[in-house]
Amino acid sequence: MTIMTTRRRALKLGAAFGLGVALGGPAVAQQRFFRIGTGGTGGTYYPIGGLIGNAISTDKINVSAVATNGSVANVNGIVGGSMESGFSQADVNYWAYSGTGIYDGKPKVEELRAIANLYPETLHIITRKGLGAKSLADLKGKRISIDEPGSGTLVNARAILAAYGLSEKDIKPEYLKQTQSAEKLKDGSLDGYLQTTGYPQGTLTELAATNGFELLPISGAAAEKLLAQYKFFAKDEIPTDVYKGVAGVQTLSVGAQWVTSSKIDAGLVYEITRALWSDKARAALDVGHAKGKVIRKETALTGIGIPLHPGAEKFYKEAGLLK
Repeated sequence: MTIMTTRRRALKLGAAFGLGVALGGPAVAQQRFFRIGTGGTGGTYYPIGGLIGNAISTDKINVSAVATNGSVANVNGIVGGSMESGFSQADVNYWAYSGTGIYDGKPKVEELRAIANLYPETLHIITRKGLGAKSLADLKGKRISIDEPGSGTLVNARAILAAYGLSEKDIKPEYLKQTQSAEKLKDGSLDGYLQTTGYPQGTLTELAATNGFELLPISGAAAEKLLAQYKFFAKDEIPTDVYKGVAGVQTLSVGAQWVTSSKIDAGLVYEITRALWSDKARAALDVGHAKGKVIRKETALTGIGIPLHPGAEKFYKEAGLLK
């Protein structure tokens, strides 16, 4: 008798649990995970990703930053399913979606969708202090890192070299992360490196305080050539003393954007987008990082050359940013 009663009770409990599952009740309430592919830990993508993840995570959605090789690697990761979203440069996004530029001859990444434009990423040309270079053309024959494969910086570096009449064959190229480049600049085994990043960037701030460095401009005919050829570039400036003791220069920038896949649930992306532009996230962005302050809802759609994700589009329509 006891066995039968216990068995009946167990069956009833099982049925109740099954009903809870069917109704999506508390018995099966689980966090959904939403990873953001960022970049190297010494860059700007990684701390911004961590800042956003912490600000918008809830008991229902866990948003986390994942260190990666950067823009191209993030696009590939989204397509491959190893991450739900990622930060990527506007140029890389456009080329991936349209099958042009560095994606010429490759399958179009037609599932790529935008969540938001974040902030301008500034093109830095960093050289060893005392090198004496006045422009990129003076780096011919020098030991220069142009970042690692899969990074947006490498894409930009090749375009910038070409604008100055150079190629990788004209320098002694290395393909290193920002932190590795800074270390080799310190010990004299590297003459300079290129980096597309939001300023002030942590690794460069530390380098300025220890060994120091100099910045080269991207200006004149070379800048005009790049602006005419690539519409996603914009004129920019690194002010003096953004990095302590380093003179400012005229340069260019490209938008850093948050992208995802059309395969990601629209309801989830809607919640993510709404959380990004909430008062809680605004407060965190304003105090968490210098670039956080320029991540603004008013510029969320600036420079986006790929379709918005339907979940993000719904939010921006409700916010009055889209008709």
